[in-house]
Amino acid sequence: MLLLADTDFVETTGVWIIKSVVIFAFVMGVVPMILLLERKLLGRFQNRYGPNRVGPYGLLQPLADVVKLLGKEPFHPSTGVPRLMALAPAIMIVTALASIAIIPFGDVEEGFGSKFGLYGIDVNIGILYAFAFGSLAFYGLMLGGWASGSKYSFLGAMRAAAQLISYEVSLGLSLIGVVMMAGSLSLVDIVKAQDTVWYVLPQFVGFLIFTVAGFAETNRPPFDLPEADAELVAGYNTEYGGMRFGSFFMAEYINMLVIAGLASAMFFGGWMGPGPSGLDPLWMVLKMLAIVVFFIWIRATMPRLRYDQLMSFGWKILLPLATLNLLVTAVLVSTT
Repeated sequence: MLLLADTDFVETTGVWIIKSVVIFAFVMGVVPMILLLERKLLGRFQNRYGPNRVGPYGLLQPLADVVKLLGKEPFHPSTGVPRLMALAPAIMIVTALASIAIIPFGDVEEGFGSKFGLYGIDVNIGILYAFAFGSLAFYGLMLGGWASGSKYSFLGAMRAAAQLISYEVSLGLSLIGVVMMAGSLSLVDIVKAQDTVWYVLPQFVGFLIFTVAGFAETNRPPFDLPEADAELVAGYNTEYGGMRFGSFFMAEYINMLVIAGLASAMFFGGWMGPGPSGLDPLWMVLKMLAIVVFFIWIRATMPRLRYDQLMSFGWKILLPLATLNLLVTAVLVSTT
C-alpha cells in the first residue's frame, strides 16, 4: 500500500509539473501574439499600417521588442530601493500566472481523465482564489511606486491602490449572482451549469458591471489613470527599464487574459460550443480572443476619464448597481 501511495504521489506530481509547464508556455506564447494583435488593430483603427518592418508582415516585432528590453542596462535612482524595485514586478508576474491557472479550457470528464484536466487547478473556491491573488497584485504596484523613490511613481501607485480597491468590490459583487445561480464557486461547475443557457442572458447587468470593473482592474483605457502618460509620465513604473518594465507590461496582458477567461467561463459557457468535445479548448480560446479584441477596440475608441470621474463612477454608480443586481438575483433564485 505504501508503494501504491508513492506511485500515486509521483504521478500526481508529474501531472502538476506538466500542467505548470504547459500554462507557462501558453502564456509566454500568447502574450506576444496579443501585443502584436493590439498594435495591428490600433493601426487599422487609426488608418495606418501598424508594425510591418520586422519579419514578414511585422510578425517578429514582439521578438525585436524583447531583445531590445533584454539589452537595456538595469538602472535605479539614487533614492530608490533596488531589491524592492526588483521584487515588485516579480509579484505582478507570479500573481498573474497563479490567477490564470484556474481558467478551465475543457471538460475533464470526456477523454482526459480526472487527473489531467485542461486547467491548472480546480478548487471549490475558484472565484475567491482569483480575487485573493488579484489583491496580492496590488502590493506589486504599491511596492514598485514606493521603492522607486520618485514622486511621480508614488502618485501613480496611490492612484492604482485607490482604483483597484474601488472597483474590486463591484467586480466581486457582479459575479456573486452567477455563483448563486450555479450553486458553486468552482469555475468547472459554473461552466457545466450553463449547458442550457449562458449566464450572460439572465445576468446581463452583472456582465456589464464585470466588464467595466475588469477594465479598471487591469488598468486598461479608459481607466488607465495609474499610468496616465500626460500627467504622471508612466505612473508606478516611471523609473523602470529593461525587462523589469517588460515584466509590468507582460503582467498587464496576462491579467487581461485572466479577465477574458473569467468572463468566458462565468458568462459565455466556457468551453461549450457546437461540435465534438475535442473542440472544447478551441471554443474557449475563441471566446477569450473576442473579449481581448473588445479590450483593444475600447482602447482605440474611448478617451481617458478624469480621476474624479473614475472614483465617482465606481462608488456612486457601479457599486449601487452591482448591489441592486445582487439583491434582485437573490430574490429570483430564492423564489424559484
